Amino acid sequence: YKHRFLEMTERVLLIGGGGREHILAWKLSQSPSVSKIFVTPGNAGTADEDKTSNIELNLKDFKSLCGWCKENDITFVVVGPEDPLADGLVDFFTHNSDIPVFGPTAAAAQIESDKAFAKHFMVRHDIPTARFQSFRDPEEACHYIMSADFEALVVKASGLAAGKGVVVASSKQQACEAVKEIMTAKVFGSAGEVVVVEELLKGPEVSVLAFTDGHTVCLMPPAQDHKRLLDNDEGPNTGGMGAVCPYPWLSETELEKIKKDVLEKTVKEMAAEGRKYIGVLFAGLMLTKDGPKVLEFNCRFGDPETQSILSLLTSDILPTLKACVTGTLNQATPIFNTSLTAAGVVVVSGGYPGSYRKGLKISGIAEIENSGLRVFHAGTNIDSDGDSITSGGRVLAVVAIDSSLKVAIQKATEGAGLIQFDGAFHR
Repeated sequence: YKHRFLEMTERVLLIGGGGREHILAWKLSQSPSVSKIFVTPGNAGTADEDKTSNIELNLKDFKSLCGWCKENDITFVVVGPEDPLADGLVDFFTHNSDIPVFGPTAAAAQIESDKAFAKHFMVRHDIPTARFQSFRDPEEACHYIMSADFEALVVKASGLAAGKGVVVASSKQQACEAVKEIMTAKVFGSAGEVVVVEELLKGPEVSVLAFTDGHTVCLMPPAQDHKRLLDNDEGPNTGGMGAVCPYPWLSETELEKIKKDVLEKTVKEMAAEGRKYIGVLFAGLMLTKDGPKVLEFNCRFGDPETQSILSLLTSDILPTLKACVTGTLNQATPIFNTSLTAAGVVVVSGGYPGSYRKGLKISGIAEIENSGLRVFHAGTNIDSDGDSITSGGRVLAVVAIDSSLKVAIQKATEGAGLIQFDGAFHR
């Protein structure tokens, strides 16, 4: 009986094409119960993973996506990015199939897809966050920036802007210009119809991700992501230039407080508001002198944090993901080896986060992998010769694991330096 139970029976569809999806595919491929993984659209890294193939599917057309899953005997769907979740992919599958999907419904995903909703939710439930106001009128927003009795210098597009819709201004003038760019010039399109203006908090930032089945919350080890393009946290904001896990300067007591006052409370109150939350809940926090405060929530695995966090996962990921959907997470608690540290360094295209060239040949990957480091592909593709080429701003991440944080960072940075393509850059 036990033997039959362990057979490779699961056929998984993984949605997304970034570094986060490459490590998810790698972890899923290690599960003894997975026989096949399809990744859409995937990248050069997922194309090369054991048991895994890339496939082109239209992620906007849920009906044909669901049909494809039925025709191909898909037993489980894992959603990487936020857009399909915010668009209601989980809701569609729930109503039109019996295929379980890992991720929140559209109503639950609003915790990320609607920043104004998230801020008002936090205030309603006394979840610690920066002081703020949301606006539909640019004049009113600028008046608030000029007259607030605190530094109201953080300007956010309320909708989804691929993690780039936040401006941390250095002056009131600059904050007002950001409001005009977002609301009048519409640099983030419809995501900027509502802006949130909030207090600039000070302190280190930390990402705390958790698995949840809508009731139980299982923390992943805390990570720290580096958003700015250049060393010493200078330069423009990016989708993330690298991450370390576990973040070493957060005490057990503080982490327990974040679990209770932020993550568990959010899961409980979302359920009470009829938005039961299933999947990964990601809290981006600032560790201020007045305690941890929430900067933002994300409704999915973070990128590049996931590449570092899941590198420390020692248990089979599939039972944990499935248990979130079936409401049995307390029986499938994930296990992480936190005696080690994972450091990931992202290599980006020259010009990123602005415009950059694509289609450049990448070398050095095999050399790095042979030295015992892992490379997780993000913006990569395979050309007609079967070689990896660049196809995005964040091209790949090099992850090193060591018992010493310093050594892990050093190894990952050295590894990133071996990746070569025209204009390759890392910090």
